[in-house]
Amino acid sequence: MASVEGCSLALSSMEGSRSEVDLADLVETYSPLLFRVAHSVLRSRAEAEDAVQDVFVRVLEHQRSLAAVRDMRVWLVHIAWNLAIDRRRRIRPEQMDAEFAQSLVASSLPADEAMHEAQRMRAVLCELERLPKGERHVLLLSAIEELGTAEMAEVLGRSESAVRALLFRARARLRERLEEGEGKR
Repeated sequence: MASVEGCSLALSSMEGSRSEVDLADLVETYSPLLFRVAHSVLRSRAEAEDAVQDVFVRVLEHQRSLAAVRDMRVWLVHIAWNLAIDRRRRIRPEQMDAEFAQSLVASSLPADEAMHEAQRMRAVLCELERLPKGERHVLLLSAIEELGTAEMAEVLGRSESAVRALLFRARARLRERLEEGEGKR
């Protein structure tokens, strides 16, 4: 990621006074979360890192309006989510799944167990791709532990009750499909 040490953004607050947001602090504080958001969608380390960099480019582009941002964390997640969704359209799922599934497997497992676990992860990812878009999106966002229902609703532009319903249906549908797949083996 590009160096941002010593870079501060001057912001005008509503009262007319000046305050500064340290870009380096934003990067340090939010990069891990934004990477998890982008990586959950893109399933590629390099693509996710690029998306995170693009988020901070957007921060620089919108520096004059940052004072109006109510919740910086949710705003940044929203940008990361949208950038990742846009990037994802250019990547075929089969390009993403092998690397991503392997990254989810604990490195401490013996080779045979790691291979079995990677196959299981690929099956989960395949079924996740088959979910309706709204269900897939809430499931991905809910996997990021820092986001609650209200924050997911804000990122997706839906009501909290709609997010809860989508999440319930997504979990049930995914569980059902995975159990069916296990029964076929």
